[in-house]
Amino acid sequence: MTTLPSQAWRHTLRSVLVLGGVLFVSAWTLHYWQAWLYLGIYAVALCFNTAYFLRHDRALLQRRLHAGPGAEQAPRQRTIQAITALCLLVTFVLAGMDHRREWSGISAVVVLVADGVLVVGLLIVFATFRHNSYAGSTVEVAAGQTVAAAGPYAWVRHPMYLGSVLAFLATPAALGSAYAWLGAVPAILALMVRLVDEERLLRAQLPGYAAYGDRVRFRLMPGIW
Repeated sequence: MTTLPSQAWRHTLRSVLVLGGVLFVSAWTLHYWQAWLYLGIYAVALCFNTAYFLRHDRALLQRRLHAGPGAEQAPRQRTIQAITALCLLVTFVLAGMDHRREWSGISAVVVLVADGVLVVGLLIVFATFRHNSYAGSTVEVAAGQTVAAAGPYAWVRHPMYLGSVLAFLATPAALGSAYAWLGAVPAILALMVRLVDEERLLRAQLPGYAAYGDRVRFRLMPGIW
């Protein structure tokens, strides 16, 4: 039987290799420093999360291994997940093609600032995992699940989505491509639809969530929505 550490590290390695493959194949070159920097940040974040939660919260890692459209129980969520995955694929392919064809002229300074925003988004996602062991990759209410209200959950009701939105927004500029926003913006919209659908489920099935939702006013962006 495959152990959880083996599964987790395989998943991490596969994610990094697939992302690198998409970026460098679509760019058709390894001379793409923006992609190397982006991939490095992504790899460090994934490896850190895997190592940290193998030590501190294996149940969270186990839940997050079951990901993707096929893992969703509700047909609507399967559709949303498939659309989001397709939009992200388009984002990375467009970024690589942009680098290859030199469509955009994004400066190195803007790229580095975008990488900084990416890091902030990833840190928010990590903080979400630390404060909510039930932050799985699928929309469901697990047995024994309780309402998470500490850490970033005191600011917004869906901090993992906030971190993801920041990462999605930063990705095109971090990869030096303005055209990649043609994939990133629809991915963000799909994520927002997923959020609303998930909140409907949580209010209906998770005890205490309705009261928490009344107390923490904003879903995604403090002071905005």
